[in-house]
Amino acid sequence: MALPLAGFATSTIWTDGVQQFEGVWLKDLVKHIEVETGLLELSALNEYLVDFPVEDIADSQALVAYRHNGELMSARSRGPLWVVFPYDHGPEFRTEPTYVASIWQLDLMVALP
Repeated sequence: MALPLAGFATSTIWTDGVQQFEGVWLKDLVKHIEVETGLLELSALNEYLVDFPVEDIADSQALVAYRHNGELMSARSRGPLWVVFPYDHGPEFRTEPTYVASIWQLDLMVALP
């Protein structure tokens, strides 16, 4: 939460209507922790895993959201963190790979070589 706040409004395939998300851009988080190469492995509370090649993160427009419609997210509401994309901003965000990367209940990030 100490990093610059970012956010957007978008609909998702998991919710009804347009939703507001606030958090930090994944690219800003990766820059802050000084990871420049390799993979960033994201893990959910249910052990669902997503790997992001670090080189692809700068152009991904992935947001690590910690607020959904103005409220901090709990595990019951897909929190504590949810990686979301601006799905309404173009067809490139409404693809199976993007939906697969939209990990919720995110609780761990590991930089891999």
